[in-house]
Amino acid sequence: MGHAGAAAAAVRYLRSARAPAVEPLPRPELRCVREGERAPVEQAEFRRVLGSFASGVTIVTAPGVDGGAPAGFACQSFSSLSLDPPLVAFMVGRTSTTWPRIARAGAFCVNVLSAEQGGLCRAFAVSGADKFAGVAHDPAPASGSPRLADTLAWIDCTIHAVHTGGDHLIVVGRVAALGTGDAEGAPLLFHKGRFL
Repeated sequence: MGHAGAAAAAVRYLRSARAPAVEPLPRPELRCVREGERAPVEQAEFRRVLGSFASGVTIVTAPGVDGGAPAGFACQSFSSLSLDPPLVAFMVGRTSTTWPRIARAGAFCVNVLSAEQGGLCRAFAVSGADKFAGVAHDPAPASGSPRLADTLAWIDCTIHAVHTGGDHLIVVGRVAALGTGDAEGAPLLFHKGRFL
């Protein structure tokens, strides 16, 4: 039995009369560190230790709204979330100037970068520049978001939900279409502050 079969069996069991009643856990208190209060973990140490976790690198794009230019930013905090329904998630800083444009579009495309696309990632990490200048792309089939050329894969989504997560937002997307891209080979990875 594969992962999907095991998950389906677990859901059937939990819906059956034999399943024990499950009490929901209390929600943890989430709050910001108050003025004059020491954070439990120093930010520099947090960044250093979490940098040990290698992550894939993506560019999240959205179509222009009301005749405006398309939006996009480099994102390493992307993951699959659910098979049924098909959901993915990414995290974006609350101070992002690109996120409001993606939110207005109501849709986005995740472009999974290949190992050769470090320069493209750097271009999309810059704030305020014309990120799409000279970048080959076509419209993703469901949302019309820019689907970048020479990527490993693309995932075309509508915004399903947005949750708060400290100084970031957790954006959940419902997958409308997806596919592999033009590139083959290794993905672009980020580890300890540099691309691998």
